[in-house]
Formats: sequence, C-alpha cells, structure tokens
Amino acid sequence: MTVIVILLILAALYLFALRTNPGRRERMRPFIENYIAHRGLHDNPSIPENSLAAFARAVEAGFGIELDVQLTADDQLVVFHDETLQRVCGDPRKLHEVTYGELSDLRLLGTEERIPLFRDVLDLIGGRVPLLVEIKSEGRYLETSRRTDAMLREYRGVYIVESFHPMVLNWFRKNSPETIRGQLSTDYTKERVRRPGYQRFLLTNLMLDFLSAPDFIAYDRQYRRQFSFRLCKALYKPVCFAWTVRSREQLEEGRDTFQAFIFEGFDPRASVSDSRVNDNNRGDEYE
Repeated sequence: MTVIVILLILAALYLFALRTNPGRRERMRPFIENYIAHRGLHDNPSIPENSLAAFARAVEAGFGIELDVQLTADDQLVVFHDETLQRVCGDPRKLHEVTYGELSDLRLLGTEERIPLFRDVLDLIGGRVPLLVEIKSEGRYLETSRRTDAMLREYRGVYIVESFHPMVLNWFRKNSPETIRGQLSTDYTKERVRRPGYQRFLLTNLMLDFLSAPDFIAYDRQYRRQFSFRLCKALYKPVCFAWTVRSREQLEEGRDTFQAFIFEGFDPRASVSDSRVNDNNRGDEYE
C-alpha cells in the first residue's frame, strides 16, 4: 500500500510539473494565423539571419517574425542568436563579453549587414507583423529579460516572448504577467547540448513548467512524439508552436500536433513542387 501511495504522489507531482496557462489562447491568434519567419526571412548568406534586411523582407512578405535578443558587455540589447560570434561573424569571442562598439566593426556572413540593436528592429517592424522574441540565456539573462520587457512595453505592436530557460519565463510571470510567454524545448537526451543529465531530463519532459506557467509550448518539430510533450498537450491544451519547419512536407506532417509554425528555407505558402529547403540555412538551434 505504501508503494502505491508513493507512486500516486509521484504521478500527481509529475502532472503538476507539466502545468501550463492555456487561458489566453485568443491573444495568440495572430501567430496561429500567420507563418513565422525564423530569424527573419533570410537566405543565408546574401540576406543574413537576424539582420535588418531579413526583417524588412519578412515584413514585406507579410510573415510574422521570430528573433533572438541578448545583452552586450555594455548593456546594449541586440538581436543575435549564437553565444559566440564565430559562425556568423568569424570572431571567436562571446557576444555578451563584447561591447556594442566592438560589434559595430563586424559584419554578418560577409555582407554589409551589422548586428542590429533591438530598438532599431522594433522601429523597422513598427507593429506591421506579429513578433516572437526569444530571450537567450547567455550572460545576464534576467537583466536581458528586464530590458527586453521595458522596450516591448513601449512597442506598439503584437508580440509574445519565449525562452529555453524556465527562469526567464518565471521572471516574466512575476514582473510582467500580462506578457504572453512560451517554453521552448527539444529532446535534450537526443541532442548534443552541454547540460547535466538531470537538467536534460527535466527540460526535455517540460517538468519545470510549474515555474514558468507558459501560455504556449514551442517544441522541436522532429520530436513531436515525445511523451511528456504530448501528455502536456492533451491535459492542458496549450497552443503548440513547431520549430523549425524547413519544408512543405514537414509543415504538413506537423499539422496534427502544432497550431503555429516557425519556418525557414522555403515558402510555406507555396505548393509542394515550388517549395525548396536551403540546407545552408541550418544553424545552431539551441541556447
């Protein structure tokens, strides 16, 4: 009997850990009704990811935009994905250890595009398309959260935030509860991510949702059959975002699981015969 009681308690704690906050689904309708361009509508390398050119192109095409924000060493909020500058700028330094003045000397993928300030990106978008902001966990991520929130409060457009780090979302839950927030995740047990085993287990299985109470779950589309993700979806019915979709076939495969789609490397509005995946677009997906 004691064993049964313990198992029931553990099961109850597990289900509680998966808890989301699905009551604000209507506010996410713009993201369900619009495809979301991953790091802007880029075609690496001529129009680089997370560049003003890529965001302008997405706005012109009428796509929603996903982008990444993090802080420089001198507290400037910029739009950039990777922890280091190596892949995109050929510089081995970490972005959060470099000042914005130093970043200004760099170019994205050999083009004339620079790493943009977040405020300049917001000015360019101007509320014309839905905006999905991923807050990176590199460096002082809670300060990144605070500054992102302050800037978005002055933005006149539809936006939501997401992060792989549950404590980023916990910060928004406590300090900006009106902001729609989403938990990013993947199957960390199958990906090469530098994290302790217990963290990979908890994050893969969404078992820190009770800290962040996310409004939506953004899960790696290739692991859409992952048990805890599907259980969370069935029990709490959050809006589910697919990342990153790279072909019409992947888009169609995900329609039975996801309601919103973050895409890259093809036109999701084109027919199957017209859509093409650009393998050069594959970059570092994770934190």
